[in-house]
Amino acid sequence: MPSSNVTVALVHGAWADGSSWAKIIAPLAAKGFSVVAPPLPLTSFEDDVAALDRALERIAGPLVLAGHAYAGAVIGATRSDKVQALVYVAALAPDEGETVADVFYRGELHAKAPKLAPDGHGLIYLPDAAFADAFAQNASAEDLSVLRAVQQPISPACITVPVARPLWRDRPAWFLVAEDDRMIAADTQRFQADRMKARTRSLPLDHTPMVTAPGAVVEIILEAAHTITA
Repeated sequence: MPSSNVTVALVHGAWADGSSWAKIIAPLAAKGFSVVAPPLPLTSFEDDVAALDRALERIAGPLVLAGHAYAGAVIGATRSDKVQALVYVAALAPDEGETVADVFYRGELHAKAPKLAPDGHGLIYLPDAAFADAFAQNASAEDLSVLRAVQQPISPACITVPVARPLWRDRPAWFLVAEDDRMIAADTQRFQADRMKARTRSLPLDHTPMVTAPGAVVEIILEAAHTITA
């Protein structure tokens, strides 16, 4: 199957939007793939899955579905039969009956991981200093300014809902483990990758490799896509 018949859907995590994939979109498009970066409202887990499903409904043909961080849970919750491969980028991938918070807090957090709590409106923002300290410590000043400017807060309703049987139990999965991640512990990422029997790459990356090491992200997505196009 030619790459022009395959779509790669890139799903952002908490405190981000589709622009976090900007450095991934052009290289994939140059390889002939259709690429979309659907927005999540980050208002509840149900809302986010519904938003993703609506986006996938508009796509014809087979899909590679990639998720960063929190979006790992969201991509695992879609039931689209178009999805042929899943790619997890420094992600959270709860199993059936678990919540996102369960896997996030399963191990000891990094010393520079931010303290997170809802504000007066019940929304969780990432503290400004955390972008440079933990979210993307390898990012340039220019990239950090963009990440701060576009941040979307996340609702606790996104991370406290037990998930159903995740799609990674029924589809091939790839996992990019970010060994220098200060948001999601590398041990937690490896634990998840092992139990989903994912094809894993472990590299000395921060939490947002789409921004700070886009080549590594493109490579693992292409590896997954090759199983469809070969």
